[in-house]
Amino acid sequence: MLVGIGLALAAFGALLLLVERLTGGKGLPGDVAWQRGNVRVYLPIASSILLSLVLTIALNLLARWWRR
Repeated sequence: MLVGIGLALAAFGALLLLVERLTGGKGLPGDVAWQRGNVRVYLPIASSILLSLVLTIALNLLARWWRR
């Protein structure tokens, strides 16, 4: 089980690195970045939705496997 969790985390990290390279380090297209003067605001809306979907699927699969 630990190996599976480790592989899932490694795959998620690789996915994040791939997204960073494809977008030039600016996050996903739905992320909002705003800067005015000394104030910088970053709202990772698309990243949060993607993370929520991935975790929901992973936890549902883990719960189904656990009930067997």
